[in-house]
Amino acid sequence: MGAFLGNLGMFYALLGAALAVLMAGMGSAIGVGIAGQAASGVMTEDPTKFAKVLIMQLLPGTQGLYGLLIGFIALSKIGIIGSGGVAVSAIAGLQILAACLPMGVVGLVSGKYQGKTSAASIGIIAKRPEQFGKAMLFPAMVETYAILALLISFLAITGIAL
Repeated sequence: MGAFLGNLGMFYALLGAALAVLMAGMGSAIGVGIAGQAASGVMTEDPTKFAKVLIMQLLPGTQGLYGLLIGFIALSKIGIIGSGGVAVSAIAGLQILAACLPMGVVGLVSGKYQGKTSAASIGIIAKRPEQFGKAMLFPAMVETYAILALLISFLAITGIAL
């Protein structure tokens, strides 16, 4: 029991890194899947629109990348990647866990809704391909919130003293 309690901080920090990666990755997987269904429908009608619909399908994939980045930063902070393990108190581990949550939660939700918005924009491209630039703005607006979550998680993790 004593060894476990001695590593509780490391456990919390690893849990935070895992949640950032898992939740943001799930959001991206859901969003890319939603957009991919719409893209597939357009491709059956007009294969020449492949490049445009592919870009729209890829947009929800960024949340997973942001979650992965936060996971790497958290692992680096606790020494799993890079310099070797450092002592992580339970309080510091909980702080890292809390710092990873914005990216995880916002990545999950924004990935899903960016996929839905991308699917709607793919519908615009299907009917009016010349409106590609305008159609891209709708899912890009959802992306803004994922970037804000990335920023706050990054600042919070780097600000934690170990």
